[in-house]
Amino acid sequence: MNEADKIRLSKSIVGEQEAEAVRRVIIEDGYLGMGKHVQSFERKIQEYLETKKEVVCVNSGTAAIHLGLAALGLAPDSEVLVQSLTFVATFQAITAAGLKPVACEIVPETCTIDLADAEKRITEKTKVILPVHYASRPGDLDVIYKFAEKHKLRVVEDAAHAFGSIYNNKKIASFGDIICFSFDGIKNITSGEGGAIVTDDGNVLRYIKDARLLGVQKDTEKRYSGQRSWEFDVKNQGFRYHMSNLFAAIGLVQLERLELEFKPKRQVLAKNYFNAFKEIPGVKLFQNDFDAIVPHIFPIRILNSQRDNLRQYLIDCNIECGVHYLPNHLLTYYGAGATKLPATEQIYSELLSIPLHPGISDDQQNYIIEKIKLFFNQN
Repeated sequence: MNEADKIRLSKSIVGEQEAEAVRRVIIEDGYLGMGKHVQSFERKIQEYLETKKEVVCVNSGTAAIHLGLAALGLAPDSEVLVQSLTFVATFQAITAAGLKPVACEIVPETCTIDLADAEKRITEKTKVILPVHYASRPGDLDVIYKFAEKHKLRVVEDAAHAFGSIYNNKKIASFGDIICFSFDGIKNITSGEGGAIVTDDGNVLRYIKDARLLGVQKDTEKRYSGQRSWEFDVKNQGFRYHMSNLFAAIGLVQLERLELEFKPKRQVLAKNYFNAFKEIPGVKLFQNDFDAIVPHIFPIRILNSQRDNLRQYLIDCNIECGVHYLPNHLLTYYGAGATKLPATEQIYSELLSIPLHPGISDDQQNYIIEKIKLFFNQN
């Protein structure tokens, strides 16, 4: 395979439908900022989730978590229990809200937060638990919410990977406290860039609707009708976090494609990988119900210190791969390893993500499987 044939790790799956939706906003509507298309996207997400909770769209998943936390009105340096194994955006959103991330261990079988470890880290400043739905796995949310109730904590879910996934026959975000999604270019659906907060907490909703528009009070209603506020008050710090009509137009098309196109393709790809690799001694797979989750990424554990060798081998075969993620407690800004999380660090040394997106053909997946099997046969 040559450079032009490189198999991408992740990829935006957009085309003529999305381009036409954007064209209509530009040519027919002419209002590119936040307006009726954003309101429509929010309502369509709510319908899709089959929930009475309200959906508020913003310009990224990071902004969603930031505002979801800031809306709680917590004292500065209040503590947030969060697993270290997550994209740095999760930690950055916590510190952006003036709060302190408390890095916790993961359960090795799922790479979700280890509540036994988290409980040891609770102090009088602990106010929030932030479970990360790693690789679309939500962990045991029933137990997480009981844990939160026991310790009087709010729950802000980082569901960036999990849009469309189901837990106990309910769609993620159809229940729970504050749930945050990402719609960036490579997520289960994309709006180009974007995110959403889902909650039924009236105080949180009021805060985030204003805060996404620079703190201008009740500007959301004006924007939906193509207007804006000229005389207004601002009582809280705000941010330019609103979603545009252009992005919402893309998101509306993507939402229509999810169940018929994206979800089944991601699930089939994941099942094929699982069946192909489950008997390989040097590979340890995560247990998943691929009929329930919509897999955003497909990480596997490579044992016997072979991860980096396989990674280079796949790159040489024109197969992109990645590592999700460098644990945040090892980053300089978040302690440079002062906190010791041996389980997380061990898992990190073994993790390798292989290509998973709806653009992968049968031939490409067969090629990936063939090369990984060949590597282990030779090693």
